[in-house]
Amino acid sequence: MRRSKCKHIIFLFFLLLTVANNIVSQTANTAAPQKMVFLEHSKTLSFDQKRLPDAQILKGDVRFRHDSALMFCDSAYFYEKSNSVTAFGHVRFEQGDTLHGYGDRLYYDGNTRLARLCQNVKLIHKTTTLTTDSLNYDRQQDKAYYFTGGVIRDSVNSLESVWGEYNPPTSLAVFKYKVHLQNPSFTLDADTLKYNTQTHIAFLVCPTEIVYNDETMIHSTDGWYNTELQQSMLLQRSVIQHTDGKFLIGDTIFYDRFKGRGQLFSHIEVRDTVQHLSLYGNYGEMWDREKRGFVTDSALVEDWSKPEHTYAHADSLCFEELPCLDSTCHDTVFQQLRAFRNVRGWSLDYQLVCDSLTYNSRDSLIQLHQNPICWSQDQQISADTITLYFRDGAMDYAHGVGNAIGIKQEKDNHYNQLTGKEMFAYIRDNEIKQVDVIGNAETVFFPLDDDKDIIGVNKTQSSKVQIFLKDRQIDHILFTTATTGTMYPLDQIAKKETFLPMFFWAEQERPTSVDDLFLTPQRTTRPKTTVLSASDDDDEKDKKTTDKQKTKRNKKRK
Repeated sequence: MRRSKCKHIIFLFFLLLTVANNIVSQTANTAAPQKMVFLEHSKTLSFDQKRLPDAQILKGDVRFRHDSALMFCDSAYFYEKSNSVTAFGHVRFEQGDTLHGYGDRLYYDGNTRLARLCQNVKLIHKTTTLTTDSLNYDRQQDKAYYFTGGVIRDSVNSLESVWGEYNPPTSLAVFKYKVHLQNPSFTLDADTLKYNTQTHIAFLVCPTEIVYNDETMIHSTDGWYNTELQQSMLLQRSVIQHTDGKFLIGDTIFYDRFKGRGQLFSHIEVRDTVQHLSLYGNYGEMWDREKRGFVTDSALVEDWSKPEHTYAHADSLCFEELPCLDSTCHDTVFQQLRAFRNVRGWSLDYQLVCDSLTYNSRDSLIQLHQNPICWSQDQQISADTITLYFRDGAMDYAHGVGNAIGIKQEKDNHYNQLTGKEMFAYIRDNEIKQVDVIGNAETVFFPLDDDKDIIGVNKTQSSKVQIFLKDRQIDHILFTTATTGTMYPLDQIAKKETFLPMFFWAEQERPTSVDDLFLTPQRTTRPKTTVLSASDDDDEKDKKTTDKQKTKRNKKRK
């Protein structure tokens, strides 16, 4: 009895273990995804053990299910042991309500959850369509990829590449090898590109070229581009090139194509290949439609139209393209450049400082305002305003108006000086050859003997003076008839009497190199003198003489 009872207890114990194991197994199977591929429908089912061992041959409205995925086809080979399917004809693959795949042939492995669609393949996810000849869809990672060429289209763009990967949950696509994006407004070409089909943002990860209807071209290696809003953030020294010859270059560029506005940051350059000008700085803004912009923060303009480049620095440099309404203009538009505050210019032939500057390509002239000073070799010219006229890229003459004074340094700290209401300095071969002073002209000169020694000082007053120079020395002087003057020996005149009331020498302000342009030396205080304005004429004769001289110069320039 005891042995029988013991056997009964042991039997009950193992029975309980078996039931518990089955319960655990059923619970686990309920919680885990279904791993077997199920055949849900087929019109016919047959076998051919010689040709297709272990395969169920299915024909007519064939339908399979695996987890949440459905597969449809005309015919199929179903390998129940290996949990796989090879489908043929009008293949359709569905996962949920948003992902649909089509092709002529499908191989599906239920164990790895990998679907391979071949021939006339199309994958549709919401508003995105992928077409290719061969596609793998990995249900484990929820990614589709092709490797023999394909095209992805959404509501905005069409993207083509040799290799591509698409992730439906994130709508993120990765393209490699001969990537080409086609948009109604532009094209994009690269070797690698990341793209979001929902936000329509392209992420640039390698050298990329964007072309807007053959009008604007973007070169960049890093950044992003919103293809719907046509806004971009370009990094790593990107370039925007316009067909009018302008280039925008910067370490970082934000560009809004719709608004035609660009912002440039750090080591920027605005290059005009037509005018042969480049603007540099660390911050700038551009407006395409208005044809204008500005550069600031270490702003510098470079004129490279000639082998000897010319440079100018200012706190801010503004440029714009303006319509030419003058009948004498050769073009319908002209370029204007304006510089504001702490303006300093340098070239091998001349240097300048002022507080504001304006240049326009229509008249080929530069206007200097607010305490301007110009230097050429050992000569200094200043006035209330100075205009520099150019011809064939070289300075032709300078015109100073109001409190004009020209100074040339001689030996032993003596200075030749001339002042007046207006001053014209004519330049040939980069040297001042003639200086005309009109209105209240005063001069102080130190004549030299044959040994180049100073023999005295000559002080004159006249309504007009013309000075002619040769080899940078005074050759001869012409005065009007109503001239008063005195020649003094050096030992019979006080040193202070050898300086005109308007005299000042500002050599410490003069830039001597391109690097000097960024210095900010203190401006030289000008003497307080009676204002000599060009409008305060000595007499009507002086006015006529001035007008006649300007007309003569303009005729020569034409």
